[in-house]
Amino acid sequence: MRVTDGFDKAAADYDRLVGANPGYHAQLRLSARRMGIPGRGKGLRLLDLGCGTGASTAALLHAAPEAEIVAVDGSSGMLARAREKSWPSTVSFVHSRAEDLADSGVRGPFDGIFAAYLVRNLSDPDAVLRAVRDLLRPGAPFVAHEYSVADSAVAKAVWTAVCWTVIIPAGRLASGDASLYRYLWRSVLDFDGVAAFEKRLWNNGFNTVRTGRMSGWQRGVAHTFFARGPQR
Repeated sequence: MRVTDGFDKAAADYDRLVGANPGYHAQLRLSARRMGIPGRGKGLRLLDLGCGTGASTAALLHAAPEAEIVAVDGSSGMLARAREKSWPSTVSFVHSRAEDLADSGVRGPFDGIFAAYLVRNLSDPDAVLRAVRDLLRPGAPFVAHEYSVADSAVAKAVWTAVCWTVIIPAGRLASGDASLYRYLWRSVLDFDGVAAFEKRLWNNGFNTVRTGRMSGWQRGVAHTFFARGPQR
């Protein structure tokens, strides 16, 4: 299954499914706040990379309501859903894979970049992370809101239990096809542990790397990975 095709197919029901996840939107807003965008973001330019149907864009807008936000996604179906919602004129949407930002006209510098549930879906995460680094103003923040369970047997068990008792059956019921949700379950198990992803960020030229925890059932499962671009 090509990942973007799976998201295209799931787009119609995606908001309803994630809305049933306790804390989903609140935790996105928490990660967006952890970027530390000053004031209300006035005069700043932010990138929401992998915006999906706009949940992460809304979280970023909540944290920085006066910023210019460029929201990008590789799934035309998800992006169509995002564009249907009501947004201020400071928010714009671009259809592009994370690997093709330059070809799609997405240019830096940005005062912050937010990527929710994106990195584990990339075929070459290191190349994209280096591109993200180069789009940042010197010292500007990058935040990845991401599931990571490889370092914890308990987190793996919780993630697997939630997927096979709730997420996968709900996806099958909503769309008649659970293949995307089975893929998402496996993609989290295969992704870097917290320590490995922190090291990946350091190795790709970021600094001030740290990880914030979540509460509720996603404690140890979802994380805010914070880093800063280099001071050039």
